[in-house]
Amino acid sequence: MTRTPITDRPARSHYDVVIIGGAMIGTSTAWFLADHLAFGGSVLVVERDMSLQNSSTSHTNSCMRQQFSNPLNVQISRFAADHVREFRDQLGGDPEIPAIYTNHYGYMYLAGDEAFAEVLRANQVTQASLGAGTEIWSPERIASHYPFYNVEDIVCGSHNTIDEGYWDSFTVFDWWRRKAREHGVEYTRGEVVGIDRAGDRIRSVRLADGSVVGCDQLVNAAGPRGGRVAAMAGLELHIEPRKRFTFIFDAAAPLSRDLPLTIDPSGIHVRSEGDAYMAGCTPEIDPAVEPDDFAFDDDIWEQKVWPTLAHRIPAFERIRVTQRWAGHYAHNPFDHNVIVGPHSDCENFILANGFSGHGLQQAPAIGRGVAEWLAHGAYRSLDLTPLGHGRIVEGVPFIETAII
Repeated sequence: MTRTPITDRPARSHYDVVIIGGAMIGTSTAWFLADHLAFGGSVLVVERDMSLQNSSTSHTNSCMRQQFSNPLNVQISRFAADHVREFRDQLGGDPEIPAIYTNHYGYMYLAGDEAFAEVLRANQVTQASLGAGTEIWSPERIASHYPFYNVEDIVCGSHNTIDEGYWDSFTVFDWWRRKAREHGVEYTRGEVVGIDRAGDRIRSVRLADGSVVGCDQLVNAAGPRGGRVAAMAGLELHIEPRKRFTFIFDAAAPLSRDLPLTIDPSGIHVRSEGDAYMAGCTPEIDPAVEPDDFAFDDDIWEQKVWPTLAHRIPAFERIRVTQRWAGHYAHNPFDHNVIVGPHSDCENFILANGFSGHGLQQAPAIGRGVAEWLAHGAYRSLDLTPLGHGRIVEGVPFIETAII
């Protein structure tokens, strides 16, 4: 089928929907909206860097889990697992669409004290009630299945190998974008530098090349820049870029089986990555940074990550880093969860911001939900209202205890 070209300047002066941000969240929204039978309007996606080189999408670890504490987050992730598993059918059955690679090696949350063990036990009840396969394992059971762990200081683990692990998120993104363009969505290279708002309505956006594009609805899918985009419209949205560090390493003595994505009590996480391993962490001092700041902390591996890995998995005493990078969380410091739906002060300024590290696995459900809101003014499949901007205004956080 014919796809709309990726343009250097919008083809029209007005669109029914303009989406700021063409990475995973913006493209998920574009695809679900274009595929929505109740919507026949025009859609423009504005992306400042089509290579996505420095986007959160490109720096993701592509993980997927149902191990959340809030039932809505579990349901969001359950939809993602179903969507990825049935991807070809979800996109209309095109035989050219490949099956999406997934590795269901699972997650392993480790509790180092009884307080966190109780949190994991309560979370497991919630997850199981929604169909997730999470189990609570004793240290002895962990050691019998994964003998490479040191479990001497572990109270229990929360483990699930059903629909948990990592997946080929870039292929999903690529086909969402292809199919959105086949359905008439236009992508343009450009940077939004201004937003015209009159009262509670967005009227237009201004691009760096001087173009002014009118819109009936505007979607903020700008990732770590989401707060700055809102400020252009004179709206408050507290979203911060926060650095997160990732390491790929080889082990002199590889483990005997795949390593689940293991969340150590220290907060460091590690998993298999093909024949190698991937580890990540939050810095001890975690300030907001500039969106273009990807400078690396050269000490964090030696001082924090490696000692923790060697303690938890003694075979990782002899390892060699082969790659490393810094990426950004689009961090919502209020409660570390996405803010989705209309801004409280502007009814046609639609938010999909502040994922705080959950964006890739939540992209299918959030894209579907935003598309439903744009088409109907309401959610039809899964009620995302508890994640709306109103909770920020009211000061009532969306509680989620399973944050990495």
